[in-house]
Order: sequence, then C-alpha cells, then structure tokens
Amino acid sequence: MADPASTATQTPNAEKRYEVHRADLPLSCPTPAMSLWDSHPRVYLAIEDRGGSARCPYCSALYVLVD
Repeated sequence: MADPASTATQTPNAEKRYEVHRADLPLSCPTPAMSLWDSHPRVYLAIEDRGGSARCPYCSALYVLVD
C-alpha cells in the first residue's frame, strides 16, 4: 500500500508568496503539486515575461522565480 504522505498534494492558496525554479515552468496556479478540486480554476502565469515574478489573478498569490 502506498504511503499516504507520499501521494498527498499541497493545500492550494495556503501561502501568499511562492518561490519557483525554472524546472517548475510552465507555471500555473494552483501548481500541479496542489490539489485543484478545492481551489480556483488553473491559470498559467508567464513569469519569464514579467521580470521574474507574477501574481495570480484569482487568489493574488505572488510567484517569484529564484533561478
């Protein structure tokens, strides 16, 4: 049986600032690691085109590209 902790997803919109890496691109909010069922619709954010940061239009979470 799989360990429930290893298959759990992050709570969406729990933070107001997230650091992301280029390996995480393309960037969406909520991210693939977050559960979608209890969040807003997934939206893709063009963080590379916005100087390394982008804000989600639904939840106002700020994503910052760190590398």
